[in-house]
Amino acid sequence: MQVGIEQCSVVVPTVGRPSLDVLLDALAQAPGPRPAELVLVDDRPTGEPLRPERPGLPPVRVVRTGGGGPARARNLGWRTVRTEWVAFLDDDVVPDPDWYQRLAEDLSDLPADVAGSQGRVRVPLPADRRPTDWERGTAGLATSSWITADLAYRRAALAAVGGFDERFPRAFREDSDLALRVMDTGARLVRGQRWITHPVRPVDRWVSVRVQAGNADDVLMRRLHGPGWRERADAPLGRRPRHLAVTAAGLAAVGLAAARRPRAALAAAAAWAVGTGEFAWARIAPGPRDRAEVGTMLATSAVIPPLATWHFLRGAVQHRRVRPWRGLPDLVLFDRDGTLVRDYPYNGDPALVTPVPGAREAVDALRVRGVRVGVVSNQSGVARGLITRAQVDACMARLDELLGPFDTVQVCPHGPDDGCSCRKPAPGMVKAACAELDVDPARCVVIGDIGADVEAAAAAGASGVLVPTPVTRRAEVEAAPRRAATITEAVEQLLAGEW
Repeated sequence: MQVGIEQCSVVVPTVGRPSLDVLLDALAQAPGPRPAELVLVDDRPTGEPLRPERPGLPPVRVVRTGGGGPARARNLGWRTVRTEWVAFLDDDVVPDPDWYQRLAEDLSDLPADVAGSQGRVRVPLPADRRPTDWERGTAGLATSSWITADLAYRRAALAAVGGFDERFPRAFREDSDLALRVMDTGARLVRGQRWITHPVRPVDRWVSVRVQAGNADDVLMRRLHGPGWRERADAPLGRRPRHLAVTAAGLAAVGLAAARRPRAALAAAAAWAVGTGEFAWARIAPGPRDRAEVGTMLATSAVIPPLATWHFLRGAVQHRRVRPWRGLPDLVLFDRDGTLVRDYPYNGDPALVTPVPGAREAVDALRVRGVRVGVVSNQSGVARGLITRAQVDACMARLDELLGPFDTVQVCPHGPDDGCSCRKPAPGMVKAACAELDVDPARCVVIGDIGADVEAAAAAGASGVLVPTPVTRRAEVEAAPRRAATITEAVEQLLAGEW
């Protein structure tokens, strides 16, 4: 099926670097049809609001994460859009003038089994000298696979795998991990014909030392995808085995010297010096070899092997029991009485609608992470003649004033003997909410205070969390697959990917 660019949203995570203005200027000045919207995800903990407005841009929306890192920022971006496609751009790239047109062509008529389309990247290097170590490293982006500097995904494919794994704390490996999980579903990723330029950003001399933290992320990749992950992600091993050997030689030299074995210590120290010198020369030789570059390479080459080894070992400990990423649910449905508000049986008075402690904060915590929320409520008092539907609607309106807005509200007015398919524990309301919002029930969670709530979730193919109250029967508590002491704890579990 042909897809127009109006069925695509552009998501740009940013920390407010000056390069963002260059990107926005390029997007504003480019000819061609515009996508549905441009979502800027401000990933700064604090700071003045971004001011992206300029003529020529698509409709712009700014959302904030509070500083959760690039994976969380991209997740918030795609969760807040409703288009079929989501195109990710980094805030330090410059799209070609025909980028909009090429994006539309790249996404048009793609087979249903294609879940993503990667743009092409050029990295300009100096023409008057040989590139530095950092410039050569950045140039590797031009041949990297599945990097989100410019990568468009079907929104449904992102939802199916839970989006980016937020356990990757930096802009490293989180895009490769996502690509492997998407392809594990049987989908394909292809390369398009659109181009961006990725300039080499200025850095200080110690940047190569800081990026060694990525060795811990490599351990996480192996834990999640097995020993063959590098071949699948087109990620070469690099020098880590040599770094381990150099580090071992250095530690041996120190240990042998402390044990008063000078000859053995000298031999180990010589091995360390040879290994460090070889590493430094491997970085110096292809570069400009000026004083600044040589000094930086000598200083950092002595530090990188032990630091890389440390981060590798840290990752081995930190990720030893890691489980596959499930992400956040796409939709959380709350029971009303006893879960969101205090339970007054057959209540028809809006003045008695009183949120339970933590309800406002819990619902808001989901919203700020881009998770949609709704209400599914049995109201058999209507069938029993104890309250009217108008009173139910008035109480729901009051609930919306106190805790809303909700993305969906489902009410069953039937009695236990009416034989309807909507009254919990029947799955009707859960299925209707998912259908209304185009959410796979497998990506939905129902939070309630009695067994009927979790049973309705299971019957619909969703997950259930029981938050018991004094009226919850012991058998219901024991039968619940997942429990939480409070609504706050239940939502914290979901935000941690435990559901």
